[in-house]
Amino acid sequence: MKHLITNIKELIGINSNPILIGSEMKELHTIKNAYLLIEDGLIADFGEMTALSETDYDKVTDASTSHVLPAWCDSHTHIVYAGNREQEFVDRINGLTYEEIANRGGGILNSAKKLQETDEEELYRQSAVRLEEVMQMGTGAIEIKSGYGLTTEAELKMLRVIKRLKENYPVTIKATFLGAHAIPAEYGKKRDKYIDLLIEEMLPQIADQKLADYIDVFCETGYFTVDETIKLMQAGKEYGLKSKLHVNQFTAIGGIRAAVEHGALSVDHLEVLLPEDIEMLTKGATIPVALPSCSYFLSIPYTPARELIDAQLPLALATDYNPGSTPSGNMNFVVATACIKMKLTPEEAINAATINGAAAMELSQTHGSIAKGKVANFIFTKDIPSYGYLPYSFGSNHIAQVMLQGEFI
Repeated sequence: MKHLITNIKELIGINSNPILIGSEMKELHTIKNAYLLIEDGLIADFGEMTALSETDYDKVTDASTSHVLPAWCDSHTHIVYAGNREQEFVDRINGLTYEEIANRGGGILNSAKKLQETDEEELYRQSAVRLEEVMQMGTGAIEIKSGYGLTTEAELKMLRVIKRLKENYPVTIKATFLGAHAIPAEYGKKRDKYIDLLIEEMLPQIADQKLADYIDVFCETGYFTVDETIKLMQAGKEYGLKSKLHVNQFTAIGGIRAAVEHGALSVDHLEVLLPEDIEMLTKGATIPVALPSCSYFLSIPYTPARELIDAQLPLALATDYNPGSTPSGNMNFVVATACIKMKLTPEEAINAATINGAAAMELSQTHGSIAKGKVANFIFTKDIPSYGYLPYSFGSNHIAQVMLQGEFI
C-alpha cells in the first residue's frame, strides 16, 4: 500500500549516516513543507511538496499542522518487572541512599523476589501495559533487559516474556541478558558459584533458545568487579552475544577500559567519568549512553554529556525504565532533561535519542532517521512552533499521533 503524507510542516532528522559523532550531532537536517511516501511499512520517498510528482496513492494524510520526526530509539530499559518499589521512593525521601536501601534487602534483590513469585502470564500482562505506554509516547525501537530474575528459571521467564512482546507488538525490540545485575543473597559468600551458574547453566540455555541479542553486566562497586565483568563478556561472546555494560553509575573502577578493550557495543550510565575514561572511549567504537531521568529520580550527578560530545564522541540517550531508579519510559522527558540539565542543544538531544539510539542497538540501517528504505516509524507532533519547543515545553504532551511500521497506532 502506498500512503502519502502531505504538507508536513517540517520533516526532521533526514540522515543516512549510521551514527553521529561529536560536532556532527549539532546538525539536524530538515525539510519544511514536505511530503513523505510510505510503501509496505518503509520510507519510499520524501522531499519538498513542490517536487511531488502526480501519481496514484492508496491513502493520503494531510500533516500541515505537524512536525514529523523519527520515533525514539530507547536503547536501555528494564520494563519487564513485577510490581513496583514505591516504598523505596519514600525511603529515599526520608534520607536513605540507593546503596543503603540495597544493603537492607531492597533494590534489585527486592525486584528479583517479586519477579520470582510472579507467574509468566502476569509478568507478560504487566510488561505489555508498559510497552504500550511507551509506544504511545513515541518509542519505535527499544532494548529490554532481564536481570530481575537472578535464578535460571526466572531469567529465562523474563527473556521469554521479552520474546513474546517482540512477536506481538509493532515495535522493534532487542533483548539483553542481564543475569549479572546483582549477586543473589544466597550466593553472598560464594559469588564465584553464581558467576559459574551464569556462564555454565544460564548462557547455554539462552543461546540454545535464541532468547537474547546481548549480554550486560552491572560493573560497579558492590556489584560486579572488572575482572568478573571481563569473564562474563568473554563468555557471552562465545555464545554470539555482544556486550552492553552498566558502568560508572556511582564509582569509576575501570569498567570503561574493559568495555572498549573487549569490544562492548555500549557503556551506559556514566554519571561518574574521569578524564582517562573519556580518553579511553576515543580509542574505540563503544557508544556512550546517558540516562538523564535516572539522575533526576535518584538526585545523582548527570552524565557530563558536553565533555563527551566535545571530545568528538557519539552520545545516545535512553530512559533506563525500571522500578527502582527510573519508573518512567518517557523519552520526551529524557530529551528535555538532556537539554535542561546536561546542556545539550535540541538538535543534539534529538539526534542522541534517534539515530544514535538506533546505533546503540545495531539498528542504524533500519531506524533512527529519515532515509529511503528505513522503517516508517514516526512521531507526528501537535501544532507547535518548532522542534525546539519539544524540550522547551517539557511538561506537556506534544504528540498528536505515532506511526510504527507504516501504521498509526
